[in-house]
Amino acid sequence: EVQLVESGGGLVQAGGSLRLSCAASGFTFDGYAKCWVRQAPGKKREKVSCISAGGTSYADSVKGRFTISTDNAKNMDNAKNMVYLQMNSLKPEDTAVYYCAAGPYSDLMDYWGQGTQVTVFS
Repeated sequence: EVQLVESGGGLVQAGGSLRLSCAASGFTFDGYAKCWVRQAPGKKREKVSCISAGGTSYADSVKGRFTISTDNAKNMDNAKNMVYLQMNSLKPEDTAVYYCAAGPYSDLMDYWGQGTQVTVFS
């Protein structure tokens, strides 16, 4: 069973930082693109950042502030495959539910987590 479980969201003042984590299991981690996608109330879903064998990509709105990374469990006991999103210099417009997603390509996400709320106040 594929599972993507996000954590790390919360309430933070503008200019602050948060680190989102996503524990991934049930699929070939290295073979999939992993992305963070966000959706704010009343707005369209926005792909924030993706990481794959081809490298990383970022939405223009977060370039220079957000960093995506992964930690491959490499079959170690009790280890999890992880996807992270380090978010610095947060702005109120970054407020959204952030979803971890995975798929064969960054434009094709097959699996989604339940989301974690990020709220940035000024």
